[in-house]
Amino acid sequence: MDVALGGTFDPVHDGHRRLFERAFELGDVTVGLTSDDLAPKTRHVERRVRSFAERKDALETELESIAVEYDREFEIRPLEEPTGIATEPQFDYLVVSPETKDGGDRINEIRRERGHDPLEVVVVPHLRADDGDIISSTRIVHGEIDEHGTVLEAEDVAGGDSDDAI
Repeated sequence: MDVALGGTFDPVHDGHRRLFERAFELGDVTVGLTSDDLAPKTRHVERRVRSFAERKDALETELESIAVEYDREFEIRPLEEPTGIATEPQFDYLVVSPETKDGGDRINEIRRERGHDPLEVVVVPHLRADDGDIISSTRIVHGEIDEHGTVLEAEDVAGGDSDDAI
């Protein structure tokens, strides 16, 4: 089975890892990684996003060990538009987070218009930080939590800028 997954993944955190693991449980994975042009347009909060090349290198490192664990293959491709690669006919599944489920529904509309079978949209619940809020890259960049959802104390990030929290 072929699985599509998309995002910016900057920085990667345990919530993303949960998405990746679920995707690899289902089959070989193609990750659409937002392009440098698309990434800022997908942010709800304006913040710095590392370059496509930097994010791709970090994502490859993350995916390699998970792919080996599940004996699966993966590919990372640029995502130039929100509906991206998942509208292509070869995919069987789309793995999404709760806030991107509507995008999965739109992708299936496009697939039907193109004469392709709809994808099975698999929604992976958010992972919560120690404070009960969701783990997000924005919260990590802002120094609120680390990649595992541990709440950072003011002194943990004092004296550094938001990039130091990555």
